[in-house]
This record gives sequence, C-alpha cells and structure tokens, in this order.
Amino acid sequence: MNLPPLPPTGGETPGRSIVDIVNRQHRELLALLELDRSDDKVKSVIVAATSRHLCAEEQYLYPAIRAAVPGGEELADRELAEDQALLRLLGEDDLDSAAEAIRRHVAADAEELLPMLEQMVPSEDLVRLGNRMETAAEAAPTRPHPATPSTPPWNKVVDPLVGVVDKVRDVVTARTTYTRDL
Repeated sequence: MNLPPLPPTGGETPGRSIVDIVNRQHRELLALLELDRSDDKVKSVIVAATSRHLCAEEQYLYPAIRAAVPGGEELADRELAEDQALLRLLGEDDLDSAAEAIRRHVAADAEELLPMLEQMVPSEDLVRLGNRMETAAEAAPTRPHPATPSTPPWNKVVDPLVGVVDKVRDVVTARTTYTRDL
C-alpha cells in the first residue's frame, strides 16, 4: 500500500485493523436491523450508521482492494454500484429492501473482500487504514447522498463537507444518529 510513513512509536502501530473496524460496523448494522424498523429513531440510526459506514468504505476499503487485490478494480466497482443502489433505497425510505441489501453487503465483505485484503496487505498497513477509516466514518454524512463522488480524491473532499451539513441538520431537527442514543 502506498501510505505516508508513520512516526516512530517504538513498537507496534496503535489501533485496530480496517478488517476489525469493518467487522465491528457490520455487527452494529446487523444488530440495528433486528430492532423495530417502524420506530423513527431506529430508522434514522440505521440510515445514519449505514451512510457513515459506506462513505468510510468508499474512502479507504475499496481503494485498498483496488491497489492490493488481484482483480480488485472489478470487485471495488461492483461494491460501489451496490453501495449506490443501497443509498438510493435508504433515500427512498425503503428499509425492508435496504435491510436485505445491507445483509448482502455484509456477506460480500466478510466472505470475499476482507479475507483477500488480509492476505495481501501487511498488518501494519491494515491498522493504518483502520485508523483512517474510523476518522472518515466520524466525518461522514449521516444521510444518503448517492449523487456525491464515490471514489478518491473527490469523495475525501466532498463527504466531510456534506457531513457537516448533515450534522447541523441533525442537531436542528434533534435527529438520532447513533445507536447509543436509542
């Protein structure tokens, strides 16, 4: 992976790998799908958590797949297309179809993308990507925006800006966006 050098830490790179971060976010999404999706707060948390997750994957997971995995271009393109369809479902408030798409997304990552990434990328780079993905998820939009750029470098510029606007709207409307607030 072509990442900037790390400052010396005198040991292992601190943090969790991108694989651990993605798996944790997937578990959270699947747990949210088990809640009452007719509850407006649950709906808004599902939409926000999925939007943040997909945005962070588009910024760091898919570029890593493209760079490190044989056939990664096709895999990343396929996942991006499915993510865009999922964002449209979320925007249309079709949570039942979105729930199925989320389950497919989780399965594809767990069965195909993440194992290949773990085999092809050194663990230190996986941790560095995980640190970046966590930061990206916090800055990401909390609403679906399928029309925004989905590949670097533009998504890394546009998504945090759109995220600020979404977060202001969330505060003004008192919208729940985190599981801990349910």
